[in-house]
Amino acid sequence: MSDKPTFVLTITCPDTVGIVAAVSGFLTQHDCFITEAAQFGDPLSRRFFMRIVFSSGALTPTRPEFDKLFSLIAARFQMIWNLNDLSRKPRVVILVSKFGHCLVDLLHRYHTGQLGIEIPAVISNHQDMRSIVEWHGIPYHYLAVDKHDKAAQEARLSEVVDRAGADLVVLARYMQILSTDLSAKLSGRAINIHHSFLPSFKGAKPYHQAHSRGVKIIGATAHYVTADLDEGPIIEQSVERVDHTHTPEDLVAIGRDIENLVLARAVRWHVEHRVLLNGSKTVVFK
Repeated sequence: MSDKPTFVLTITCPDTVGIVAAVSGFLTQHDCFITEAAQFGDPLSRRFFMRIVFSSGALTPTRPEFDKLFSLIAARFQMIWNLNDLSRKPRVVILVSKFGHCLVDLLHRYHTGQLGIEIPAVISNHQDMRSIVEWHGIPYHYLAVDKHDKAAQEARLSEVVDRAGADLVVLARYMQILSTDLSAKLSGRAINIHHSFLPSFKGAKPYHQAHSRGVKIIGATAHYVTADLDEGPIIEQSVERVDHTHTPEDLVAIGRDIENLVLARAVRWHVEHRVLLNGSKTVVFK
């Protein structure tokens, strides 16, 4: 490791005594300077979660040697661990349909440097977002859905994702259900966003349904994609109060603003390696 690169180490393992001491001691022993650290022991699952950011020093081993040495500690504590170089920007493929607010928000954050990512491709089953995507210099893949052969479209989608070398797939209001096979393939690296009225108000015009029932709180949920529709581990949520003065169109506008914010947070936390899976839940080191 040269030129003092910065890394983030994430760890999940059974909770026990001595984990923090072993990890911090190892990093100190190998000339690593810790700049950020967070840990959490879940008393219910009895799992331990840890995220450490550190820079390497002149005496830090090469990456292969570092991995080999740390694997001894990992085996001792039964760790699931990952070490990521923060100088490498994660590659994020975005899926979108006709509603472009989440896509446009992510593109703005990407363009201004607020999101440290690369976007090698945007995939859509409609042509509506092509001009804004190509204005950013990003390839736009139009993959129409034939309701009689959805598997063929999904196979092409999966091929684009693979070819792009995607670390993360973001469903930015992509109004198609991913198959069980593709959901499994993207497990832990696909994020979806939706309004938080589910399961109360399903189908078309959920905000109009909510308005007719006098709902006082609306919100959005970002979660990992699983085979169980809209039931994956939740990463982030937010809400906004509304009242009788708001029209259905007002609710739609407020809901879209919340969706933008919640999805952007979830994507940023994921690419910064702040989200660790804890069964059907997540641990998020903000």
